[in-house]
Amino acid sequence: MSEEPSQEDLAERKMRFLFALRSKGVTDARTLSAMEEIDRGRFVRGLFADRAYEDMPLPIACGQTISQPSVVGLMTQALQAGPRDTVLEIGTGSGYQAAILSQLARRVYTVDRHRRLVREAEAVFTVLALPNIVAIAGDGSRGLPDQAPFDRIIVTAAAEDPPGPLLAQLKIGGIMVLPVGQSDTVQSLIRVRRLETGFDYEELRPVRFVPLVEGMASD
Repeated sequence: MSEEPSQEDLAERKMRFLFALRSKGVTDARTLSAMEEIDRGRFVRGLFADRAYEDMPLPIACGQTISQPSVVGLMTQALQAGPRDTVLEIGTGSGYQAAILSQLARRVYTVDRHRRLVREAEAVFTVLALPNIVAIAGDGSRGLPDQAPFDRIIVTAAAEDPPGPLLAQLKIGGIMVLPVGQSDTVQSLIRVRRLETGFDYEELRPVRFVPLVEGMASD
């Protein structure tokens, strides 16, 4: 059995964690503050718990992953969520991204097709006292039409193209950040802005995410 890290060790790990974020291009002060506030260690369990502060994706339940922190930071930074915004997240996963967004926006709706992941994320949100997150088990590819439109939408799984239902649920002036591309080839992280006259697409960087799957999972 490995020993529990001391408070000094944890502080050192977290300092290195924030330094790594900055070195990868996460420079927005509000994003860095939120990522300092939300402890990634709360969202990583089991064998990989001691790697929570490393800049790498890690496996979680249901065959999913918790994204590497620098990608979470870059996506959060690109989303530009403000304190009055309502955000829709597609792909709750561990709940880490939603928890960070809860520090930046008025309300966060997060949807996942795996009921188990939603239950486990909700338990962490309760422990961390994050009452402005609403976690829902559902088909994320359809969004949440009953709560639309949204100021910001973030998708943590890759589709071939931005899903039409999600584009339709984005407010005029709103921003959506998502990975786009075939699951077995290079994907691009893109930022979509909804304009009065249509949509503006901006390619940000190459990424690799699990595919966006329609329907509910069996677990």
